[in-house]
Amino acid sequence: MSRRRLDSRSGLPAGLLAETQTPISSEPLEIAYEVTGELGRGKFAVVKRCVEKSSGKEFAAKFLRKRRRGRDCRAEAVHEMAVLELARNSPRVVNLYAAHETDHDLVLLLEYAAGGEIFDLCVSEELLPEAQVTRLIRQTLEGVQHLHQNQLVHLDLKPQNILLTSLAPPGDIKIVDFGLARRLGTAGELREILGTPEYVAPEVLNYEPITTATDLWSVGVIAYMLVTGESPFLGDDKQETYLNVSQVNVDYSRDALSRVSELAVDFIRKLLVKAPEDRPSAAECLSHPWLWQQPPCLNPEPVLVRPVRERSCGAKWAVPLEDKENFLDSPHSHPKRFRLEEDTAGDGDF
Repeated sequence: MSRRRLDSRSGLPAGLLAETQTPISSEPLEIAYEVTGELGRGKFAVVKRCVEKSSGKEFAAKFLRKRRRGRDCRAEAVHEMAVLELARNSPRVVNLYAAHETDHDLVLLLEYAAGGEIFDLCVSEELLPEAQVTRLIRQTLEGVQHLHQNQLVHLDLKPQNILLTSLAPPGDIKIVDFGLARRLGTAGELREILGTPEYVAPEVLNYEPITTATDLWSVGVIAYMLVTGESPFLGDDKQETYLNVSQVNVDYSRDALSRVSELAVDFIRKLLVKAPEDRPSAAECLSHPWLWQQPPCLNPEPVLVRPVRERSCGAKWAVPLEDKENFLDSPHSHPKRFRLEEDTAGDGDF
């Protein structure tokens, strides 16, 4: 379902970068590294764990196929490398160390995140305490803010593309998979239909201009998933999912949010709005009081903190909290559980 508008100056899809600084080695990867196992796989990429023989240091090697669906896609692989270079000064974005090239693949040597995906936390039998969720969302926003400051949009933010440096206890986050990322401002408005259905923003489905606000919608989806264990827009099929997104059908019922604080609901509701201009920026999100609330000193339940009413105001957060009674009786009360298989409209998923 992917639609692309080309940049007439380069012949590449709009928003793709063509220049890199990291040297690309033609030396076989196996000379310097021992490949020890597969970490993930997608339509056009495989990620393998590898160990540098000289130092014993672990890396994640992402093998990006240069030929996809019968056409030369080396430029797309080079673009992903260029995006990582632009974003490399953030501790919240996976770091690019080196690059190798074979006849079939461009191989990116990336920082290894041993804790795996935060998706595993979303589908766990026991939800994280809200204090842990806010830390993960805060760190995610720090990474997103860094991308946006460099005029980059990720366009495929989801729990599968946010990794942890350690699992128990959950470490710091690393944003990965920039295959669908784009640079804004390179060729006027950016319009593409790509992403993963249950995380994609309404403006993408409507083929409207993509902005930094598109990523903030996905942050709202991720926050909902972490605090409820449910996917807010997932339908029985792709078309139902798209309809849920386009109509912003979110379950704010008492059943879905019985253990969720009012501040968390307020944060999510302000991001999951149809008009991109009404969503707060990453910087404004970072000022939301939910991300800075203090957990109770003693909390025997390892689930979620109790509702907190204190809040500071600023920018998009100036509107007072809504009375929770106004939206407890949502008509969309059917729980949407996760599907473990991925369904991605773009080419960069793994």
